[in-house]
This record gives sequence, C-alpha cells and structure tokens, in this order.
Amino acid sequence: MRDLGAGFGYLVQGQRWVGRHGRWFGFGLLPGLITLVLYAAALVGLGYGADDLVDRATPFADDWSSPWLGLLRTTLTVLVFGFGLFLAVITFTAVTLLVGQPFYESLSEEVDRTEGGEVPESGLPLWRELWISARDSVRVLVRVGLYSLLLFALGFVPVLGQTVVPVLGFCVTGYFLAEELTAVALQRRGMVLKDRLTLLRGRRLLTLGFGVPLGLAFLVPFVAVFLMPGAVAGATLLARDLVGPENEDCGDGENGGDGEDASAGVTAVAGVTPGPAAH
Repeated sequence: MRDLGAGFGYLVQGQRWVGRHGRWFGFGLLPGLITLVLYAAALVGLGYGADDLVDRATPFADDWSSPWLGLLRTTLTVLVFGFGLFLAVITFTAVTLLVGQPFYESLSEEVDRTEGGEVPESGLPLWRELWISARDSVRVLVRVGLYSLLLFALGFVPVLGQTVVPVLGFCVTGYFLAEELTAVALQRRGMVLKDRLTLLRGRRLLTLGFGVPLGLAFLVPFVAVFLMPGAVAGATLLARDLVGPENEDCGDGENGGDGEDASAGVTAVAGVTPGPAAH
C-alpha cells in the first residue's frame, strides 16, 4: 500500500516541478491545446453530421410510423455521438503525446537535467521516434480495447457489474495511462514496449498510484490539457526511480543495443531490486 502513496507522490511532484519552471509549463501546454482544438472540431462536426449518418445507415426504417422512426434514429444518433466522445477520451493522451513528441521529449530531458545525473538520449531521428510512438500507442489502445470489451461484458453481472467492474475499469485506464506517459522517458533509455510493461508490472501499486488519480482527473473537461505537462514531468521522475542509475545505459533493438541485455536489466529492476522509498 505504501507504493500507492508513492505513485501519487510522483504525480504531485511533477505538477510542482512545472509550477517551479513556468516556461516549461507553457511549452508543455501547446500539444494539449492543439489536440483539444482538433478534437473539439471533430466532435462538433460529428454532432452536426451524426443524424445524417444515422439516416443513411437506416434506410429500412424510412417507412416506419411515428414514434418508432424518431425513437430509433434519435437513440442511434446519441449512441454514435457517445461512441465518438468515448474514443476521444481514450485516445486523447496517446494523440497528445504523438503530436507533442518533440515538446515532451525536451520537457522530459529538462527534468532529468535538473534532477541531476545523465540525460539519456535515444539517438534516433524524429521520424523514427514518431513512428515508434505511434506504433506503440496503437498496441496499447488495442490492449485497452480488449480489456474494455471484457469489462463491458462483466458489467451485466448483477452486483459485480455495479461495484467491482467500475473499479477495475479505472485501474486499467490508470495503468495504461501511466505506461503512455512513462514511455516518453523510458524510450530515451532504450526500452521497447514489452520491456516497459514488464517494468511497470513489477511495481503495479506504484503504477496505479500514479495513473489512477490522473485518469480520474482527466474525466473533468479541459483538465487533461493543463495537467499534461506536470504528468510528463512526474512520469519522468517515476521512470528515473523505476530504472535506477545502474540501468540508465541499457540498450535495445530499437536503438541499436542488445535487446536481451535490456530485458535482463528490466527484469532485475522489476523483480529483484527494492523499490524507491515513498516521497
């Protein structure tokens, strides 16, 4: 249980870090604002076009009498817009990190620099980093989608669906949200997605302590935009303590190093090395 508090502590530390470095807070806001404008425009367009889309998708109901025609199409319109809103929520972080890759990379490096020690660099060209980030984000979203389908089905189980399932849903969201955010720092340390997941699984409570409160906060409109810079900073602090200075130089297949050595280093951190003390 101590790790839960430690994970939340990293989230708070990240917000404090950007609070002390106001220029980086403003710098880190730009990707979120750009993504917010794009998503808002897409949702407005969907809001205006959802009814036409439903009309074209249900020609079989043209001859239905009132009120069944209106009831069917209104329900489907609401569902289409709701599904679009759901997709916006679960993809916002991944798209913001992709759009803001250069921004958050620089912010994460600055956190490493101010905290002392070596500042790892991936050594990859920007296009390669963007490709890796996009590919890994799709893989994470597929995992989230599979868990969501399972939890949706379990939601119909009496009692369990109204109590345990929502809690598990927030845990899944928080866990993968933490993975997406720590990826900014861990990719610079030569870790592929498989290694990152292994590392986070070794400290589940620490990961959930960081990701679940952030996921809950992201449910509030516009909050995600303003918390993203601090979330990236906090995730970098979390990644520093998870990896430890003895593993900073681990390489992998993506960065030209030895993937087996990287995996061995991750396993050692996740399974043997004692975790950092709670802050």
